[in-house]
Amino acid sequence: MENNENLIKEYNKKTKGVINYYKHTLFVSTFHSTSIEGSTLTENQVIDLLDYGKTVANKPFEHHLMVTDHYKAIIYTMNLAKNKTKLSVSELQNISALIMQNTGKIVNTSLGSYDISKGEFRKSGVFAGKRQFPDAKKVPELIKNMLQSFNKELNLVKSIEDKIKLSFKIHFDFVSIHPFGDGNGRVSRLLMNYVQNFFNLPLCVVSKNSRLKYIEALEKTRKTENIDVFYKFMFAEYSKFLKSEIKKII
Repeated sequence: MENNENLIKEYNKKTKGVINYYKHTLFVSTFHSTSIEGSTLTENQVIDLLDYGKTVANKPFEHHLMVTDHYKAIIYTMNLAKNKTKLSVSELQNISALIMQNTGKIVNTSLGSYDISKGEFRKSGVFAGKRQFPDAKKVPELIKNMLQSFNKELNLVKSIEDKIKLSFKIHFDFVSIHPFGDGNGRVSRLLMNYVQNFFNLPLCVVSKNSRLKYIEALEKTRKTENIDVFYKFMFAEYSKFLKSEIKKII
């Protein structure tokens, strides 16, 4: 962790005063997070789309919508953090609704219908690979308890290491509940960034190139019930991202 603290200091020193650097970070985060979920737009295409509204003729329009929706969601989430707005169930659903605004759909189940584009909790079972997530009936209570615990911890953490760990913990806890019909991975990474921005720390970006190792770390953490597995992966990913960004700035 000491290495990460030194990297954070160097990162803050290098990026201070760089014009449009914050917007650049949001673009990069949007590119990697949507790529992890299947978008085929390149980083330059994402930047052109978000900066100039330029679309790509040979790429699915849905992938463009994923990108623009994510960008709206990350701006919204970062503003919550900047204004020290505590996370609530309704804010969580607002973030999800923005993420899935143009690609979500209504799902009909035996327990009733729910609209993914409006951030409504799922009313159906959900699988990711071989993993089955909690029963839909348990989701509201699980999310309520998760947020209560999280908001308490938000007031207690002091050290940089504990603040970063909290960002990784909310990431893991949320995605392990999988409360929505779609978009859970993207929301989980935004919640992580919320904590980092809340404490004025650099944002962590999970690289699209780390997708398989990322999924493996999540699954191994669930199997072993040892969150240190996820912490180890995420600290390494954070370090890699900071080093990459530091190198970009002369």
